[in-house]
Amino acid sequence: MKKSDLSEFEIQDQEFKLRIKRDLPGRVVAPAPAAPAPAPVAAAPAAPVAAAPAPVAAAPAADPNVKVITSPMVGTFYATPSPDSPNFVAVGSPVKADTVVCIIEAMKVMNEIQSELSGTIVECLVASGTSVEFGQPLFRVKVG
Repeated sequence: MKKSDLSEFEIQDQEFKLRIKRDLPGRVVAPAPAAPAPAPVAAAPAAPVAAAPAPVAAAPAADPNVKVITSPMVGTFYATPSPDSPNFVAVGSPVKADTVVCIIEAMKVMNEIQSELSGTIVECLVASGTSVEFGQPLFRVKVG
C-alpha cells in the first residue's frame, strides 16, 4: 500500500468482505458508517437467483479435460491488442502455457494475460470491453 500510495482498499463478494485501511499522518479520516454493511448482506440472497444460470453454463466443465482460465485481477477485459486487430484467440485456437489470450486493463496499465494451459480454446466467457473481477472465468480450454 505504501508503494502505491493507497490509503484504503475494499473488495467484496457474496461470501466475504475485505477492507484494508492505512491511516496517513496528518490525514483526518471519517469513520465508516456501520449501517450500510448489512445492506449488501440483504442483497446477497438475490445474487444466487441471478447466478442460477451459471451452473447451467458450468455444465460443459464437467469434462475433466476442460479447464478454466481465470482473471488474475480486476479490470477491463480486451480480446484484441487494439480495436482494429483480430482477437488474440478464438474458439478452436490452440494455446500453450505462454500464449497471450487477452489483455486486462487495470489502472491505465495493459496487462497481457497468458493461458498457463496447453490445449484448445472451447469457449470465451467474456465480451471484449467488459469489466472482470479477480478469479472470474475468462476462457474454457480443453487440455490434453
